[in-house]
Amino acid sequence: MKNLLAAAALALPALTLGSAAVYAESLLITNATLHTMGDKGVIESADILIADGKITRIADQIATNKSIPVINAEGRLVTPAFFAGVTVSGLSEVEAVSEAVDSRIRELYTGIMHPEFDVRTAYTPHASVIPITRIEGFGYTLLSANSSDRSISGTGGLVRFDGGYDSFEGHGVIYVDIDGQSADHVGGSRAAHWMLLEQAFVEMRAGDDDLDLINATGQRVMRSTQRNGVFVFKANRASDIMQVVKFAKNHKIDAAILGGREAWMVADTLAAAEIPVMINALDNLPADFDSLGARLDNASLLEAAGVTIMFTSGETHNARKVRQIAGNAVSYGLDHSAALAALTTTPARVFGGSSRVLATGAQADLVIWSGDPLEVTSAADVVIIGGKADSMQSRQTLLRDRYLPTAPDMPRAYINP
Repeated sequence: MKNLLAAAALALPALTLGSAAVYAESLLITNATLHTMGDKGVIESADILIADGKITRIADQIATNKSIPVINAEGRLVTPAFFAGVTVSGLSEVEAVSEAVDSRIRELYTGIMHPEFDVRTAYTPHASVIPITRIEGFGYTLLSANSSDRSISGTGGLVRFDGGYDSFEGHGVIYVDIDGQSADHVGGSRAAHWMLLEQAFVEMRAGDDDLDLINATGQRVMRSTQRNGVFVFKANRASDIMQVVKFAKNHKIDAAILGGREAWMVADTLAAAEIPVMINALDNLPADFDSLGARLDNASLLEAAGVTIMFTSGETHNARKVRQIAGNAVSYGLDHSAALAALTTTPARVFGGSSRVLATGAQADLVIWSGDPLEVTSAADVVIIGGKADSMQSRQTLLRDRYLPTAPDMPRAYINP
């Protein structure tokens, strides 16, 4: 089945441009089990007509036209393209090579906080990790400004994996570190984080002449994010999360938690404050003193309490593990539909992106799966971003095809160990 679907994708009329393929502007998918992630729920035996990057019609049967390429899903699941979590895709190739990393600032000569450090200005859609992630069924991510030597790391936002230079969506997102590990850079105590953040927010509301921790540009970025954006706080310890809740209420900001290993302990408070949490549902060990209460049913407990959840792996070059993370959460009690929402529509809603609900008029970012996408044995057969079927090629697949024998005498496990 996977080979049939892949062959159907490759059979589309294409113009080759480098390693990418540009396909016809119209496409018809037939006989799909469509998970719309909206009010329509699951539609069996659905046909999906795509034109100019948008879904133009969903019906039981749509008349074929010889000029329109057709992919027969043969009953397979179709979902919106997945959210790859918080990553530095397009900002970092090799962490050990300084010129290949644009996701953080350290020891900047100014000595102040820089919320205006916007990593989106350094984004490249040609980073090798993007097609590697995309062909696994992922269509967008939340770009992160990584930990720096200040409490405020910088600004990021949503970006689509459609190959564009300016494929950004949604609100600005300011990243704030308030965990114990990053406290070493701000006086050795997490209390110093809060002391400095309080002062930074005082300066956010002050005149341009009353600034010591931020500059006038940073002040404007913070004000804009307060009005129409999200402050993402990196925190795992329950007491730190509680402090975020208080801080967000006092300063009237929309906040989200990144990490949240002990979030289940304060789930009711998070739900009441309407603060979403992005977690790795594989975290179940006390990796540090901030996460002594980590447990595998964290996502289930949060969702049961009414907390909005999303998933992230914490690994840009293994962002595709997010599917496994969500599946693991389901195995520990999370509702399957809630897990799919956390992978598709929820991140776009929280961070102001385009709706990922598959309906007439929606952008055609969708995936045909070989089976349940939350099972590790399933795979993305066809990935469609912006109405165009992906070539399903990456640097990894090209290297595989170049060096792996096509007709080996021994099983793969015995070849080039």
